[in-house]
Amino acid sequence: MWANDLPTRALKRSRQRKDDDSEHAGRYYDNRFDAMAVKVAPGEFVATGEDVMLVTLLGSCVSACIRDPRSGIGGMNHFLLPDAGLSAPGNDSARYGSYAMEMMINELLKRGARREHLEAKVFGGGAVLAGMKFGNVGERNCEFVLRYLQDERIPVLAADLGDIVPRRVHYFPRDGRALVRRLPITDREAVRDEEVRYLKQIRQQPKAGSVELF
Repeated sequence: MWANDLPTRALKRSRQRKDDDSEHAGRYYDNRFDAMAVKVAPGEFVATGEDVMLVTLLGSCVSACIRDPRSGIGGMNHFLLPDAGLSAPGNDSARYGSYAMEMMINELLKRGARREHLEAKVFGGGAVLAGMKFGNVGERNCEFVLRYLQDERIPVLAADLGDIVPRRVHYFPRDGRALVRRLPITDREAVRDEEVRYLKQIRQQPKAGSVELF
């Protein structure tokens, strides 16, 4: 069942997004929603003023959906690590959750959004990787994203965080709608395996200067 804007609950694949989202490889037409859609993969973000639907699949990962309701400019990111504590030694924490947030917010402002108008909805952080040597990544992601938005004084209008289930999120930045489907527990293993592969990949990436673009 889809949940529309659920109330707040308790708690380089990396590459730079092109300004023209129409060229993004994850763009497709979704017949069910009668809408153009853009998939947001781990380590990516989309910031857009277009009338599109942003889609992502989350396990332990978190997505922040942020928009300026007055301009209709908004976006979605998708990150697995809140900081560098789970990465290779010597990495800068800004390369992960905080960088994913900063880069997307800066891109929204570049496109015409106003910081004082921004609002957020946040999703994910399920205990999909719990019990593994990486620690409870989902819980740390939940804590990080809520703290970051509080520090930046961006109100969180809705959230669906934690638990043990993966989620599929559809976000419409033009009007702010967010649809969340909690996937069956049978999908948990496939999502976990994908996140473990991605986590191992970014742990092995060499440090390339002071920043790494998502």
